[in-house]
Amino acid sequence: MHIKKTIRDLIAASAERARAAGQLAFDTLPAFEVEAAKHPEHGDLATNLALVLAKQARRPPRQVAQAIIDRLAAPEGMLRKVEIAGPGFINFFIADAFWYQVITEIHRLGPAYGNSEMGAGVKVQVEFVSANPTGPLHIGHGRGAALGDALANLLSATGHTVEREYYINDVGNQILTLGKSLYFRLRELAGAAVEFPADGYQGDYMKDLARDYLAAGHAAPGPEPQADDLLRLGRYAGDVILAGIKHDLDDFGVTFDTWFSETELYRQHLVDQGFARLKELGYLYEADGALWFKATEFGDEKDRVVRRRNGATTYFASDVAYHLHKFRRGFDRVVDIWGADHHGYAPRLQAAAQALGFTGRLQVILVQLVSLLRQGEPVAMTTRGGAFVTLREVIDEVGKDAARFIFLTRRPDAQLEFDLEVAKQQSSDNPVYYVQYAHARLASVFRQAAAQGIEVEEFDPARFSRLTLPEELAILKMLANYPELVEVAARHLEPHRITYFLTELAAQLHSYYYKHRFISDDVELTQARFWLVSGVKTVLAHGLGILGVEAPETM
Repeated sequence: MHIKKTIRDLIAASAERARAAGQLAFDTLPAFEVEAAKHPEHGDLATNLALVLAKQARRPPRQVAQAIIDRLAAPEGMLRKVEIAGPGFINFFIADAFWYQVITEIHRLGPAYGNSEMGAGVKVQVEFVSANPTGPLHIGHGRGAALGDALANLLSATGHTVEREYYINDVGNQILTLGKSLYFRLRELAGAAVEFPADGYQGDYMKDLARDYLAAGHAAPGPEPQADDLLRLGRYAGDVILAGIKHDLDDFGVTFDTWFSETELYRQHLVDQGFARLKELGYLYEADGALWFKATEFGDEKDRVVRRRNGATTYFASDVAYHLHKFRRGFDRVVDIWGADHHGYAPRLQAAAQALGFTGRLQVILVQLVSLLRQGEPVAMTTRGGAFVTLREVIDEVGKDAARFIFLTRRPDAQLEFDLEVAKQQSSDNPVYYVQYAHARLASVFRQAAAQGIEVEEFDPARFSRLTLPEELAILKMLANYPELVEVAARHLEPHRITYFLTELAAQLHSYYYKHRFISDDVELTQARFWLVSGVKTVLAHGLGILGVEAPETM
């Protein structure tokens, strides 16, 4: 059900009929809103069309509203009341019986309820995590992983063709620095007195890498390594770390369709192709021996170097080539999910995308930091990660589901506090437990019914008229609004809207469960409630599926 769309179409058609009848005069219908009423006494939905149309119609908003109401042609039994409020808002009161249709719709569509074809024919790439293979994933990467995967699920649910991609930064100084770090740890194991470089990777994982390197039968390096030796060690360490990253992501429920190596940009001469394209478009120039991109022509604060005077290309040059390659692969939209520390980098990449002719097709989502707490106090676990908290540590302590759900309880641009003890509690304080328990509780209801010899009888909408309690109507309205919520979340690239919805739906369900018996001697009412809560169970499972969280049958 798309109740807002239905009301919007009714309003627009009514305004057109009023114009045809000479009641309203306007050239084109302006953009207008249909929103949920903030207070129950104001109905279910409200529109501001009369207010925004009044100037064109040259009539007071309340008169415009009356003309629209006079020409409404709603389906029979849909509207209980329509009224004009305040300066000209139109409030719509939906008849209770109309909401019963959602149960039939969920029964018809089953697990597909909430899906749509809104994005049919649109190919989207979501690139996320993309951490350098120089160390294990930390908790911040985990938040980005949960967001990227849930966003990809959300886009898929709304008909988009989605590809998940991880970009491996395996070119440049970080690989040499990784090799140098491994070299010094190997020398330490050999008993040499060394001063570990200040720019080296300090985490204890480098010591483990060194031990594993020797245990695998590799020879210890000599006291005077060559550049090729450091590069070889760096690539070895990078491959091992990347394998660990893949393992951690797999345990976190995140898989990628493509692992794209930066090395491929140079192997396929894509960086040179990027330069050629920007030069062809007139957006490159030379100054001070370097090659510059005219980023200021597209709103960036200054022009950007793409090739230094020593001939070395910059990270930005690689990213320009990479994104040109993305769009040439046929993606209509590209979504990059980066850490908040890339705030200053996003405008220059947007400038490059615009220069290349892809205006409006690249969106960068910045993910803020995660503060880890234990019973409200800041903590830092250092078992494997040196000075940072690894995603593996969090998964091992609280589990995949709790971590993913909690990561998605806030907008990505808001800082997040993650309390480990709360994430392990089996109580309403733990948001994922609260929602998962709602699903498991409903599964238990049907098991109890079966144990008592009570079957869910053949689907019969005539029984739904027994669902008259305020709690039942509130749940029906939430279920009816769910498909539109999914579309809005996909349109705005905001999976956290699903998390909010599931938490509220679980709250409604738990409250309803505590106050009323689902199984009683009243057969008609029992069967009606079975179908209502079956709809709740279906929607909970669908939403949890988007978040990449299990919908358990038992807890």
